[in-house]
Amino acid sequence: MRMATYYQLLGVSAGASQTEIKHAFRKRAKEFHPDLVHDRADALQRMQQLVAAYKTLIDENQRADYDRLNAVVRDKDEFDYREFLRQRRNDPLSQSKLIFFDLLNNNGTDAVELYEDLIGNGWFDLSLHLDREDFMDCAFLLAEEYERRDELIRSYRLLMKIVALETEKAYFRHFFAEVTDRLRVIVCSKMPGRVESRRILGYLEELIALNLSRQDTAQYLKKAAELHLAEQRAELALRYLNRGLQLDHRLGGAKRLRERIDAGLYG
Repeated sequence: MRMATYYQLLGVSAGASQTEIKHAFRKRAKEFHPDLVHDRADALQRMQQLVAAYKTLIDENQRADYDRLNAVVRDKDEFDYREFLRQRRNDPLSQSKLIFFDLLNNNGTDAVELYEDLIGNGWFDLSLHLDREDFMDCAFLLAEEYERRDELIRSYRLLMKIVALETEKAYFRHFFAEVTDRLRVIVCSKMPGRVESRRILGYLEELIALNLSRQDTAQYLKKAAELHLAEQRAELALRYLNRGLQLDHRLGGAKRLRERIDAGLYG
């Protein structure tokens, strides 16, 4: 029996973009991860195959070699799925799929333009027209695109929708760290100096309440302490820092921040 090709293993076409390959790998990995299935030996073998397929196809040179050795032909005359969706302008389902398709194919500009045009009408909700898992993946790609554009509040809100859905029922699972990493970077590193402190503090309170992990929550408490200190609320800053240290006694930068707080209290 002929072995499945790397494209078949990932469930993508021979003409798939790198973003499609990444998306497919993440989705398949969630299905076959050894920690999530009963037959660990079989799952481990499947994961090894998926990783091999991913590493080969994500690298353009290795992919070209693989295609030559396996006589893979990328059909240039395939059905134009994007144009089919684009023509269905009055169908919200097709337009939602078009946004997702463009994001998967590195066409973030058109995806964001269409998304903003649709939400500008006041009635459109992407989560109503994609299934739960596709919406979560699509929202993550949209959040990445908005982050690249420094539209950090939009990115934050999309990521928080993913957090809410993941909390209800796990989908991202081991890949959920990608979501929490982006949230931490956006709120703690990118927003300060670009977004008013009052709003950032509100976002930090939302993230602290989620209690996603001890380390992340400690980082959010420390950032809140820094912002309160900057607003000359040294006592409040100390309370937040102490809460952070209770969760992570090795919290980076805590000693220096404590010295600044003490200067504000007693200097």
